[in-house]
Amino acid sequence: MKPHFSQLLEGNNLSFEETKALFNACFQEDVSDTELAAILVALKMKQPTAEELAGLAEVIHTSSPFQFELGIPAMDNCGTGGDRSNSFNISTCSAFVLAGAGITVAKHGNRRISSQTGSADVLEELGVSLNLTKSQLKYMLKENQIAFLFAQHVHPTLKQIAGVRQKLRTPTIFNLVGPLTNPVALSSQLIGVYSNEALPIVAKSLKTLGRKRALVIHGAGGMDEASLQGENKFILLEDNELKDGSLHPEEVGLSVYDNQKIEGGDAKVNAKILLSVLNGEPGAYLDTVLFNAAIALFATGNVDSIKDGVEVAKDSVFSGNAKARLNALVQYSQEIKREVV
Repeated sequence: MKPHFSQLLEGNNLSFEETKALFNACFQEDVSDTELAAILVALKMKQPTAEELAGLAEVIHTSSPFQFELGIPAMDNCGTGGDRSNSFNISTCSAFVLAGAGITVAKHGNRRISSQTGSADVLEELGVSLNLTKSQLKYMLKENQIAFLFAQHVHPTLKQIAGVRQKLRTPTIFNLVGPLTNPVALSSQLIGVYSNEALPIVAKSLKTLGRKRALVIHGAGGMDEASLQGENKFILLEDNELKDGSLHPEEVGLSVYDNQKIEGGDAKVNAKILLSVLNGEPGAYLDTVLFNAAIALFATGNVDSIKDGVEVAKDSVFSGNAKARLNALVQYSQEIKREVV
């Protein structure tokens, strides 16, 4: 570990293989919290590269006991966090809209780290189990089009690092790499990032990791989600090529809202907001979810345009399909809990 750590301290980039060696050592050796924090800060100071992201993602993949092939196309819409926007759980809510539209979503997420309320916190508040077994996750993904993969559960080797990240309270390489580490074999992906600088890094990492199709977006006003506030920058991975683009909500028939209109709160507050969206209550919360779900539908290749995706997302909400996917996941979670008791 020490030679590669010294390289980082000197401001030098690591190769894909060097990054794998460094983090394999971190996960296998008796490394202190102080040493882990120093590595994360050193990477942050020099800015992680695409090779470093891909190398770390590969290590996390191979160390997860929850890796599996689903046998059908699956996607994830997990963002990086770290934008300090205090927004509600946009991608979590959008995931149910996607599932209601027939997309299989392996929703990967965590508890709050650099955000106010993480996806795990709000789903737990709603009654979703965070600790389903691999076979239970497979069942839900095939029968319900959505399951939640709690990062701390599916990546037990990262428990110590989660504690270090919580103490640092600042975005690190793990914010960027988190969405790349889903143990389910994904065919497509939507990732929101907290800065324009992170766009090409994450997009190149997705290409290195072999995603067939993906979209990485940075929202107006500095958000790690698509924002209704104005112009959103993105990079589309398609046919093994990276293509830059931008998107304004008015281009797809949605109104402009300031980001302050979509602020959330603690898990209880955000759970109420999520339910209001799935119940079709009009306003900035709903439109933001429709926007993000539409972009995710385009990222999967299931619609020809994001504008078409908005209509598909609306149908998922107003037909009740999106809320039905949440209700089914909650019901299954409660059934599993009763069986254990």
